[in-house]
Amino acid sequence: MKKWAVSLFVSVLLLYAAAFSALAAAGKPAPGAVIDISKENTYPNPTQDLPHLEPSSFTKQLLRSANVKIENPELIHLFNESSATDTPWAVGYRATIYLGQWPLNYQSIETSTNWEYQKVNTNFLDNRGGDTAQKLYYKQEMQKYVRGGLTVKVPNEDAVKRMMLNKAMEKTNLPLSFSTVVGLGTKKDQPYNVPAKKIGYLYAYAPAVNEKGKVTYGEVYVVLKGNKKKIVVKNVTTRGVGAWIPVQDRLYMSYVVSEQPR
Repeated sequence: MKKWAVSLFVSVLLLYAAAFSALAAAGKPAPGAVIDISKENTYPNPTQDLPHLEPSSFTKQLLRSANVKIENPELIHLFNESSATDTPWAVGYRATIYLGQWPLNYQSIETSTNWEYQKVNTNFLDNRGGDTAQKLYYKQEMQKYVRGGLTVKVPNEDAVKRMMLNKAMEKTNLPLSFSTVVGLGTKKDQPYNVPAKKIGYLYAYAPAVNEKGKVTYGEVYVVLKGNKKKIVVKNVTTRGVGAWIPVQDRLYMSYVVSEQPR
């Protein structure tokens, strides 16, 4: 009976270790390691929910005519604010309007999460002189700013960042922002057990998403010929681009028990 129990215990340990390794290999945190501090954060981070810009019927007509896919919200907004009325006197009318060079669309190639992007806090409890277990809790000792950004310089950075942020939020379903803050005094009531004669260290990390892909640029023209309107994109180029985008109001917790100070 004892041998059977020991064998079962070892099997459970091996299964747990295998599952943990699989999570780590997939870039996923261990269950319960990530905490949500959106309610407890003493610094109110502004929400980064980007509204979906609905193209007008005129804009949809223009976008369908383009020879390159256009997803840049700034350019779509510009088209939404424009109009062209059909008229019987437009026969023979021709015009070409140059709108400049724009980032047109972003194609995501790889999206991954670094759960230990930036260490933001350390709590510890020295229980070496104790005879019973004690409880350690997370409490933010200093206000911490966590910033991301593009990994390379590209034209029209703000528009590129917005497109990358949209795509990363869509793929990860995480609250993302290029900057976030963990406020002083933020705390959680989740306990971590520190055994007698031990020291407990609780490390808090701000995670971030690493987004990689390609951004397409082109010179945009609106061509008017009679009552017909279309977009023509010339001198199309593609650039590789990457970005680190912090996860807002989430912390990855790493708890370590030690016999000696670290």
